[in-house]
Amino acid sequence: MSQGDRCTRPGCDGTIDCGYCDTCGLAEVAQAAPASAAPAGNACRQPGCGGTVDGGYCDTCGMAAASQPAPAASQSAPVTNAPMTSAPVTSAPVTGACPQPGCTGTIDGGYCDTCGLAAGAPAAEPVTTGSAVSSRLSGRASRRTTTTARSTSRRGGGLGAGLVDIPVVPVVDPAAAVLDNPQVAENKRFCRKCDQPVGRGKDGKPGRLHGFCPRDGTPFNFEPSLTKGTLVGGQYLVRGCLAHGGLGWIYLATDRNVNDRWVVLKGLLDIDDPAARAAAEAERRFLAEVNHPNIVMIHNFVEHPGDDGKPIGYIVMEYVGGSSLRKLVEDRGQAVGQRLAPLPLPQVIAYGLEILPALGYLHSQGLAYCDLKPDNAIQYERRLKLIDMGAVVPYENSGGFDWYGTPGYQAPNFESEGPSPAADIYTVGRTLAVLALGISPLRSGVPVPLPDPSNNSLMAKHESFYRVLLRATDPDSLRRFASAEEMADQLGGVLREVLAVENGKPYPGLSTLFGPPRSVFGIGLLGEPAAPGRPHPRAVAHALPVPLVDTTDSAAGLLATVSSAGPEEILRLARDATTPSTELRFRAVRAYLELGDVAAAQEALQRLRTDLPGDWRTDWFAGVAALVAGDPSAAAAAFDVVLATLPGESAPKLALAAAAECAADDAVAGRYYLQVNRPNPDIADAAFGRARVALRAGRPAEALTALDTVAPTSSQYVTAQTVAVRIMIGSGGLDEGRLRAAADRVERLSLDKATAHEVRASVFSAALPLVVSSAGGRPPLLGCTWSQRSVRAALESELRSGARLAPDEATRVELIDRANAVRPVSWV
Repeated sequence: MSQGDRCTRPGCDGTIDCGYCDTCGLAEVAQAAPASAAPAGNACRQPGCGGTVDGGYCDTCGMAAASQPAPAASQSAPVTNAPMTSAPVTSAPVTGACPQPGCTGTIDGGYCDTCGLAAGAPAAEPVTTGSAVSSRLSGRASRRTTTTARSTSRRGGGLGAGLVDIPVVPVVDPAAAVLDNPQVAENKRFCRKCDQPVGRGKDGKPGRLHGFCPRDGTPFNFEPSLTKGTLVGGQYLVRGCLAHGGLGWIYLATDRNVNDRWVVLKGLLDIDDPAARAAAEAERRFLAEVNHPNIVMIHNFVEHPGDDGKPIGYIVMEYVGGSSLRKLVEDRGQAVGQRLAPLPLPQVIAYGLEILPALGYLHSQGLAYCDLKPDNAIQYERRLKLIDMGAVVPYENSGGFDWYGTPGYQAPNFESEGPSPAADIYTVGRTLAVLALGISPLRSGVPVPLPDPSNNSLMAKHESFYRVLLRATDPDSLRRFASAEEMADQLGGVLREVLAVENGKPYPGLSTLFGPPRSVFGIGLLGEPAAPGRPHPRAVAHALPVPLVDTTDSAAGLLATVSSAGPEEILRLARDATTPSTELRFRAVRAYLELGDVAAAQEALQRLRTDLPGDWRTDWFAGVAALVAGDPSAAAAAFDVVLATLPGESAPKLALAAAAECAADDAVAGRYYLQVNRPNPDIADAAFGRARVALRAGRPAEALTALDTVAPTSSQYVTAQTVAVRIMIGSGGLDEGRLRAAADRVERLSLDKATAHEVRASVFSAALPLVVSSAGGRPPLLGCTWSQRSVRAALESELRSGARLAPDEATRVELIDRANAVRPVSWV
């Protein structure tokens, strides 16, 4: 037989394609049979089969003639698991070229099988890989070998972390979820071995539901094994099919032994598939011990004979009636004529904050999930559960198990390095990217890279989220988050920043890694708003927050008792310690920097880098050391590494902003001051730094906005408001409306006498030109009649009162001279 010939098997109307019949699975005569196959015409060796081997395959059961079972799937072969309530999305047959520029895919059913866009949709925004947020800063996280972050979470409880109002997904009535006509669509039928289309219609005839792959003879069967009314395991009454997934049909049933509660039976896609069997057995072994509110509950494991009498295994799970995250992005896509559409970013982050604790729980049990993707997480009401756990394996000893993952989500080194928490974290990053960007994970079979902020508005608007994705999906597994708990902690900080941008109000939160700023470094630099100064690097170094002490460290108690000790005492303790702890060694570095001994600090840091490679605190103190040494550019580079490692923390952003301002890089400084100021207005230096940058750029209105974020409860509130008054009356084009707005600010403040005289004098001084050029009859200004003589008299009085409280002779003389110059003309 040759390509395109009719099959010669009696009664078969199939066609030979790639060496095999697409209907009966008969191999081409010229093709060599497997080494272990019986010659044509021999009886089939499969138990219970009375067929005859012809062409290397049985004419009844379709199995190869070899008596040995087919080998298990390779560890490196990815197997896609399906969600409980939705079938996987796969490629479609060719029906037309995709019109999207640069895409080589084909359109089927209105959507491209490569880029996923609708045939008439606008061209997708180009995406490229970007490794740096700033052209000058690296954006690369430190490479870790040990976990350094504490796992104390700053997030609230429940879906949305107590901050995001997640739309409710109603629980689907179980009976209503049953499929009336359970079938696998032809464009979703693929060979489990070669992933090529099978069961497709020809010449107007529908495709076969069961048969053999025409390319390699692998049997396929897309018919449900169970029908309505079947009693499985003597306990579970089948009500119908719910969905078809990567590993088989999923059935709805009632548990006759437990008050007819609704349960789900999950069987195998094909009982002759060793890989599918291995996945189900793995799910049975591991999930029997799993107990977490965000992971589907396993009730039982049962068997039921198939049509051929062979037992088929089924996992009995709780019924979770909601929508998979995949379906949510597909539903949003349908609303706008696309295949997928992004979910709101706060909602996506909230999902991540529910997924990560579940993965962290599995990791604590020595298990890796391996196959996280939007299909495998279901939201119902305001709750989230991970489902389809067939890929779960122990990551410490995974050599005896097949590894299952999904291309586009699994880590690039997954096949070589195997399952691990770091590999799971990669899948979280990819899942969040797909949900937030509304993209397909693959394009032309290649994982779609993260878009660079320069050509993606979402990534540009929310840089910290971009940095989270960069670290989570770093090709180097040692640069990813050290644990699910660490990623959740950083993602929680990013959520507060995102909400501050989206809602325009602050969302402060306590850091689990840094203390508060020790002092302020730039409050007095706005004394002359027209020419704001720049902070001194050493002042910044001594004001920045410091990393919190790890309470599990052996010297934690000692450091708590000597918290007020001087640097000399700290260094003595470090020298006297027989085996200095990590925390004591870092405290010694701080002591050297407090004494200004940069060389000794850098030497100690180098030893710490050798002993603790990848500890972000070495980069943090390297940045502080560079500030003390007067090299703010080097400091900014070090702080950028810390920020790439801890994208949800405010301290690295504040340090990076201050170092950039010291280095006269206001573009970088302004960006990170803003990122700190919006969610955390209680950090006054961020507000004042943002104001300085805005004033240098000639944007006084932006400076006022920044200063107004300082809360009335802050110790710097009065200073911020008095600076705001100076900015309002000192900017060009002052009119009466802005002058009175400035006066209103003054009247609302509780000022000490010296400051009150100074500020009121500045308002009266700015009012003089307006009083001279305007008519009378205006309302009073700070209690003074709106006339030239009254304003001059009020200004003179404020200046003379201020002179009496002046701290030095020179200031006193200056104020008296000004008072004499403005006093009204005397008629006596």
